[in-house]
Amino acid sequence: MSTTLLFHPTPDATYGFPNARRLAHVASAHQQIEVWETPQLGRLFTLDGRPMTSVGDEFVYHECMTHPAALAHPCPRKALVLGGGDGGAARQLLKHACIERIVIAELDDEVVGMARRYLDDVHQGALDDPRVEVVIGDAAHFVESTVEHFDLVVFDLTPPDSPAAGLYTRAFYARLKRILTRCGAISMHLGSPVFHAARIAALLDDLRASFAVVDLLSAHVPLYGSQWLMAIASDTLDAAALFAHDVDDRLAARRVGGLRYYDARLHASLFTLPRALRDTLGVRR
Repeated sequence: MSTTLLFHPTPDATYGFPNARRLAHVASAHQQIEVWETPQLGRLFTLDGRPMTSVGDEFVYHECMTHPAALAHPCPRKALVLGGGDGGAARQLLKHACIERIVIAELDDEVVGMARRYLDDVHQGALDDPRVEVVIGDAAHFVESTVEHFDLVVFDLTPPDSPAAGLYTRAFYARLKRILTRCGAISMHLGSPVFHAARIAALLDDLRASFAVVDLLSAHVPLYGSQWLMAIASDTLDAAALFAHDVDDRLAARRVGGLRYYDARLHASLFTLPRALRDTLGVRR
């Protein structure tokens, strides 16, 4: 039986996908997990009613969340994905030949199980790659207890108004910097400037207070119903400063292939925000 799958990014906004069919529902110890089949975006999953990942457009945000930050680093070898139990971010990072190890710190083992059962097209085997370790548990505890250092950290989490709220704080960024290498960078979702402008401004304030360089990038994500903002933050790297030839050279040197959204021609435009949005968020470029 089909229905219209509705999402409510704010109390005053609703969008959705008609003729959706629910394939699975799991009430885990942490959240409600649902898998849906839709005519528009194919298979997708939600956490507590929030859209997370769809087969039809996951490449847009997974590529934007991983490749610009990875290419800004001269040779990233180790990456930490906070959340990301669907395996999509790990799959993109594995395309860089220099990557030797990825840790996925996922709170909920049911998310990983769901991805294995229903989202092969998203992880494409990344969850079983020998370079990938899936650690089930609180990401904050992992960051606090690990003795490893990472070149990249990808925040592939639920938003700040969720149980992941404690990972979007200056205190957590300070702990995170303890395990970042000198040329390390973090990449994170910020949200929709249409639906979440105040939240984005607060996130940027904390990032700017914690890191020397904070670059904003955006892409339209159909699953999220809007333009979507992301950020790359570092004390040493500036992803927005890469030239097209730098991107091309590094993609070729690392033998990165199979990209569907991101490339050297797109790179600069990802970091070019409309003037009104730059003014609202206090972005200088």
